[in-house]
Amino acid sequence: MRTIIITALLGMGIISGCSSNDAVSTSYNDGEIPLPSDYKSWPVFVSGIEKSSGHIRDIYINNAGAETVAGKAFANGTKFVMEIYNAEKNGDGGIVKAALAKVFVMSKDQGNGQSATIKTGDWAYSAFDASGNALSVDYESCRGCHVPLVDTDYIFHYSKYFDTQAGSDY
Repeated sequence: MRTIIITALLGMGIISGCSSNDAVSTSYNDGEIPLPSDYKSWPVFVSGIEKSSGHIRDIYINNAGAETVAGKAFANGTKFVMEIYNAEKNGDGGIVKAALAKVFVMSKDQGNGQSATIKTGDWAYSAFDASGNALSVDYESCRGCHVPLVDTDYIFHYSKYFDTQAGSDY
């Protein structure tokens, strides 16, 4: 209902458009979150995460989430965007980013993910290909990986992010 009202007010010119970095509250089920067009301008949450699967991940966080302090849960309106890059071996035997493979979005708002079997707080998930087209994925698998992270609001790399924010040598 809130989305309908906001859309109507935007259409009538009563309010101006909000960027996807603004904390406008909307409830989503998995696969419904749109890909924010401006996420590359968001603060970096963590970058260069090398996975044994041959991928490198960069994660962005919107301003609503970036205002969170260590030890606290992320506020409603928080969004994460994770880019997953294919990786290639370099001359030193390490890996470097190659082509963008997929993009995943996590969004937190009261009521998110209500249709899911596995609950991860008020988080919902969406997946996109490198061109920004929605993908059909097994979101229960996403939830299954995040569900053990209840102490960090279901977020991977929580401690690494806050240790980096504090200027530690994590």
